[in-house]
Amino acid sequence: MAKFVLAGRADCPYYAKAELLADYLQKNLPDFLIHKITQHPDNWEKWLQKICEENGWKHKRSPIIWRELLDRGGKGLLLGGFNEFLEHAQHYYNITSDMVTAEMRQIAEENLQTHIEVEQEEEELKSLISPLHVWINRATGHICYHLIPLLANGEIFGAETEVSLHLLDRSHCEGVLQGILMEAEDMAFPLLRGVSLHTALKGAFLQADVIILLDDILQEAIPTLEDCIRQVTRQCEVYGPLIAKNAKSDVKIVVMGRTFSNLKALMLMMNAPSLNPRNIVTLAMLECEAKAMLARKLKMHSAGIKNLIIWGNVSGSSFIDLSHTELYGYDGAIWGPPDFFRPLLDVLFDREWLHSEFVASLSSLSSWGHHCLGMAPAHVIATVLRYWYQDSPPKEMVSLGVISEGQFELPEGIVFSMPVRFQNGRWEAFTEIEISKKNQEYLQILARDLIREKEVALGEVDELYPRRRVPRWAMKEEVIESTSREELEISSTAQVTWEEPSTEVPEELPDELKESESPEEENFEEPTDVPEVSSDHEINLSNLE
Repeated sequence: MAKFVLAGRADCPYYAKAELLADYLQKNLPDFLIHKITQHPDNWEKWLQKICEENGWKHKRSPIIWRELLDRGGKGLLLGGFNEFLEHAQHYYNITSDMVTAEMRQIAEENLQTHIEVEQEEEELKSLISPLHVWINRATGHICYHLIPLLANGEIFGAETEVSLHLLDRSHCEGVLQGILMEAEDMAFPLLRGVSLHTALKGAFLQADVIILLDDILQEAIPTLEDCIRQVTRQCEVYGPLIAKNAKSDVKIVVMGRTFSNLKALMLMMNAPSLNPRNIVTLAMLECEAKAMLARKLKMHSAGIKNLIIWGNVSGSSFIDLSHTELYGYDGAIWGPPDFFRPLLDVLFDREWLHSEFVASLSSLSSWGHHCLGMAPAHVIATVLRYWYQDSPPKEMVSLGVISEGQFELPEGIVFSMPVRFQNGRWEAFTEIEISKKNQEYLQILARDLIREKEVALGEVDELYPRRRVPRWAMKEEVIESTSREELEISSTAQVTWEEPSTEVPEELPDELKESESPEEENFEEPTDVPEVSSDHEINLSNLE
């Protein structure tokens, strides 16, 4: 009994013709067996070269057919390509094929589609067998401690997906890592395949499916913001090629921190060009803080506040847009079904509170910058990953720092926080929302600041803020006269603007600015701290029509 092996490119018409002939022979001849192998067009050349080298053959076209003598063993005997197989069938079995070219091409297209579907099914089966590899750096921090149970409980990646956690930190943190390892094992999560510890970059991010980059240690004291940017750049020059080399090609990377997070994500993209830049994102912690403050003010659950948008730099100058914010489950005079909502600006009339307490609290970043114990950031990371793997709720916006591709008339090539949705494992921007001309000007200002950070990182300019980009129409005269250049560079400002219901269109932009003092930049002695970046939070309260 002889066994023939028929291998070819999935979209090859001659493979399709040889396949049908081989099926006919196998059906009608009891001693004729055929084994078929298809390869994706992108992998065919590499696969063919490898199989020829292993057997000492010379063949360059699709298909390739060889004969394996099952009763004797040994390597296969090369028959050749389509023409040789056709001659063999006609000579030995007096059978040939009269398939026309159009039919060959149609079957070739069907073969390719079937091959792709089979590959996807195999990947799904492998994912059930192989665990999802999740790497977390700075694993001894508070965020990682709260994040581990969320990653292992099955709610993020699915109830049937096992997870293998890899914790990365500095060598002198090995004792703390051992303690975290023992606690994770004590919890005995059914889906937690294993936990490994790493204190060296060699072998880091190996086979990673997900990488979570938390704030790293740059150095004990960083004199200026420019020096901090250069440290972030050097760090990404190490991490980027390492991730591209060791991680999977479709790895998803989440950047979380309070120091140049947008820039860090961008530098990773530039230093790992083989990775998909859309798979590198940074998270806006400010969104949760703003929702929590509004919920306390309105005496409702913060989960009922949807579509609050953070534009710009998630760890610096940002623009908080409340014009699309919706309230679900608000205890007001009007009630409705679970999907009933009321616009925030139709319910919250205390503009003075928005001017003062709301703005000042967000500008100081008190909960994230100084009193964060990791619970809230861990929840934000877990939520975004869950949406990424299982889709976000319909019509719900998520503020995410992503690569700009020209959405909302923004310049390309920067990481900018914008509203997105998740579908089928990919994010897409909410480009259908309307943005006024005034708000578009705000976004362009924020974009110029991010471009400036990029220029400092690439060494194109030396100074981050040679002149603060605050439009003069937005500042009171006395503020301009009394504020020095240095104060403008590091101050934390919050601009509040809104349009009251009116039939007239204002000719000029409003003339309001509130300045909240911010402590001067410090050189931290604790090795786990990094210098803070100025946070300019602009709140848009434009009434919905």
